[in-house]
Amino acid sequence: MISSSLAPNINPSFVHGGPDTLGIAQFDFSTNANACGPCPQAMLAVQLADATQYPDPSYTQLRMRLATFHAVEPARVLLAASASEFIFRMTGWAARHGLTNVVVPKHGYGDYVNSAEAFGLRCAQQISTHSLAWVCDPSSPLGQAADNLDELLNNCPTVVLDRAYEPLRLQGALGITPQQLDQVWQLWTPNKALGMTGVRAAYAIAPLKTKIQCEQLEALCPSWPVGAHGVAMLNAWVLPESQQWISDSLVTLRGWKARQLALCRDMGWQCLPSNANFFCVQPKEPPPMDVLRAHGIKLRDCTSFGLLQHWRLSVQAPAAQDALVRCIKDIT
Repeated sequence: MISSSLAPNINPSFVHGGPDTLGIAQFDFSTNANACGPCPQAMLAVQLADATQYPDPSYTQLRMRLATFHAVEPARVLLAASASEFIFRMTGWAARHGLTNVVVPKHGYGDYVNSAEAFGLRCAQQISTHSLAWVCDPSSPLGQAADNLDELLNNCPTVVLDRAYEPLRLQGALGITPQQLDQVWQLWTPNKALGMTGVRAAYAIAPLKTKIQCEQLEALCPSWPVGAHGVAMLNAWVLPESQQWISDSLVTLRGWKARQLALCRDMGWQCLPSNANFFCVQPKEPPPMDVLRAHGIKLRDCTSFGLLQHWRLSVQAPAAQDALVRCIKDIT
């Protein structure tokens, strides 16, 4: 075990959920992975992946399967090493092609801002015809609907809809038409829904009539962005059995979420509304995070999202919920 005192100073915007310098928390509320996971079909596929061979560098069969799953042309499917890799690649493309600023959510994933800063683009809430816009629905950390998607579609030349949590949506629906959806880039990261965040692989679906932009983004991509295990996971993601497993897991997560919300409210924590498998809380007294972590419990500090004095909790199984309540009662 590595002492937390040996950890380097980390920019808050680079802080993520999941393992840290102390390892893997026994009860980890900080990561939004499906707590019902891993998906058996996807896990088996990854375990059987042939790591002795390169994947097809053009990912022909994988693109076709993903395209069929989304009912789009294969040419509209771009593979990515991860959502973060695509965020940086898209921002690099924007910087090379005359876009001057990046529109980011008020509270959102830090890599939207990090990538803009890396390529010298301004981050702004103001929308213009020279903007690259990022929007996430359900959003993180709040798990809420995007409130400006129509405005972005009407005014920004390039809009990327981050759909990381769409498969883990527990209520509501995306508030745009299929025609509008064809106007945006869709960024998909199935590893969260499959409960396998350690496998890094993602893909984007391009808007209609963006052939040249797709070619330019492919030119900015290194060879083999997705390894054999990522290919196996993405192939398994589109299987009917995997989709059924995810659908069944949502039923379980809804029950666990109701229970977890009730326990948090009983502790006097204000719970913000959320449509996803996670939600934010604002305790009357900030929980002693170091003490919780020492007891094997980790929450997600929302400072890096621009949301002070709030913590994001993913929905976890009752045993983890009870451990959190016991620990809070013992230390307060």
